[in-house]
Amino acid sequence: MNNTHIETTAIRTQAERTQNLEHSVPLYLTSSYVFEDSEDMRASFAEEKERNIYSRYSNPNTSEFIDKIVLMEKAEAGFAFASGMAAVFSSLAALLNSGDHIVACKSLFGSTHGLFTQYFPKWKISHSYFNINELDSIENLIKPETKILFAESPTNPGVDILDLDKLGKIAKRHNLILIIDNCFATPYLQNPIVFGADLVIHSATKLIDGQGRVLGGVTVGRADLIREIYLFSRNTGPSMSPFNAWVLSKSLETLPVRLEKHCENALKVAKFLEKHDAITNVKYPFLKSHPQYKIAKKQMKLGGNVIAFEIKKGIDAGRKFIDSIKLCSISANLGDTRSILTHPASTTHSKLSKLDRLESGITDGLIRISVGLEHVDDIIKDLDQAIAEGENV
Repeated sequence: MNNTHIETTAIRTQAERTQNLEHSVPLYLTSSYVFEDSEDMRASFAEEKERNIYSRYSNPNTSEFIDKIVLMEKAEAGFAFASGMAAVFSSLAALLNSGDHIVACKSLFGSTHGLFTQYFPKWKISHSYFNINELDSIENLIKPETKILFAESPTNPGVDILDLDKLGKIAKRHNLILIIDNCFATPYLQNPIVFGADLVIHSATKLIDGQGRVLGGVTVGRADLIREIYLFSRNTGPSMSPFNAWVLSKSLETLPVRLEKHCENALKVAKFLEKHDAITNVKYPFLKSHPQYKIAKKQMKLGGNVIAFEIKKGIDAGRKFIDSIKLCSISANLGDTRSILTHPASTTHSKLSKLDRLESGITDGLIRISVGLEHVDDIIKDLDQAIAEGENV
């Protein structure tokens, strides 16, 4: 399947058919597997055979999902997790030792920031942050004990873009493991490994599922690093359930066609917001006004479905705007068929201090919209009427 287009790979990469010759892969709801005899059992646990032993280790459904992501991301191997944050934590914890150091972009998802600031210090794992527009400062932050360079692109929720090629060259020059959270872009829009990433992480809960049904996470990349992550996860148990893997693998079959429409809608919404007198600071990767537009065009196929913007009259107008929404959902999720609005400062990033939020580009009035698959005119109509209400504060 290596030479096929990504759309074909997403559909035709399947678990081996059973004796029933099913066309659609069945759901393997089993916790364990049987062995032919004692020698088969011994050889299996000794990893002399490649086979399923226990669904915490592997399952036909999770293996199929992993295989698809591996091929789509041009990776060597992967492992699937119960959630996106399980993927982030397990990948980092498997590779870091006490005394190690991480260099990361400060524009991070709130829970990832929490790992770096609240939990890793317990194990004497330290970090240094660089700002989104200060990639030239990264090398000044690298220490002898630095092991990992970590970033999101596009970032959550500010929708900023990092130059993956530049990050890849820095990581290679200093023998660092470059890990990119590719959640906003998905394997269809961006392949960080092509630009030098060693590992790529996804919250499959978002666009990969695409319908707000199940949780999931996946890490793919270099086989030697995935081996460490697999062994850590095999013992600590954050693996994805067979049911969620089955749902997500089927979701991947429609990811390309869904993303095309998401991105088409999002660009139209972004252009509407950019022209509106009551809106400021509209950020969407494929808007020419985006500060990193040229970088986005270089490394992304399309701009994704997430837009960040601000209501000019501030926080009160922002609250009135959200309270006036009729069609779009008010939720902390993203990547759904349904358009979703979030106020990051009071929700997903509320645990950060105000200073940390501002340094990550999250102002009090910032609104994040995950543009869905409704008719774009209906999305714009809903936003327009809610903006009008917000202006009346």
